[in-house]
Formats: sequence, structure tokens, C-alpha cells
Amino acid sequence: MKKGKKERKEMGEKTAKEKAAKGCRIMQPLLSLQQTRRILTYGGYFEAFMDTLTLEQQQKIKYGLLLLKTQNRIPAKFVKHIENGIYELRTEYEGNIFRTFFIFDKDNLVILFNGFKKKTQKTPKEEIEKAKQIKKAYYEKTCK
Repeated sequence: MKKGKKERKEMGEKTAKEKAAKGCRIMQPLLSLQQTRRILTYGGYFEAFMDTLTLEQQQKIKYGLLLLKTQNRIPAKFVKHIENGIYELRTEYEGNIFRTFFIFDKDNLVILFNGFKKKTQKTPKEEIEKAKQIKKAYYEKTCK
């Protein structure tokens, strides 16, 4: 049951206003499920990539997508800018590292491109080149 202000006072609990007056910060929920972005795929590359993964690996990537969809600020642990407006969604599961390339198109639209299982320290140049080609094709098709 919710306690009234008087009951909280008697138990020594402080109200939010009292905490704020003393310089305490009220923490906002870490994961707001309010949608801030739409996520779309282009060219079938992302779906083909997901088909190669186990259900558990897919769920882990979907968690990263949920963050991308609902959070304004995403830690670098999950998202990294690669180059020319191309970003990678970073996912790790049971020692395997997965990357999914994407772009932001307009304000609240995310377009997913290709994904891959990372086997080396650096992101392979051929995967970046593939993402650049997909991006170019996307803009050529959508800007006509």
C-alpha cells in the first residue's frame, strides 16, 4: 500500500521535494520503454544475418535494438560510430561478438543493414565497405 506523507514523516522517510532541497538527485528509470525511434531493415541483409544465429544470440541482439529504439543516449558499449554516418550495434554473447551496421535516416528512423560475427580485433574493412554500398543503394532508391 502507498504510504501517505504523514506516515513517511513518522517513519523518517523524506519526500521527493525534501530530497531535492537537500541536493539529492531523483534517479529516472534506466530503461524507459517509450518508443523514440522506428527501426526498419533494408535489403534483407539483417534478416539473413539473424537467420544464421541461435535463438539466444538473436534475443541478445534484440535487446540492443530495444535500447536503440527507446533510449536517447546509448552507451558506447552498445553503439559506435564507424564513418560517414554509419554506426555499429555492438553485441556480445557467450564470448562471441556480433556487429550490425545501421544509419539514422531523418530524426527518428533507424535503418539496419548487414550484420556479422566478429572474429578479429578490428572491424573488417570488407564489412565496412559492404555497409557503405548498402547505404549508397538505400539513398539512391529512397531519394528517387
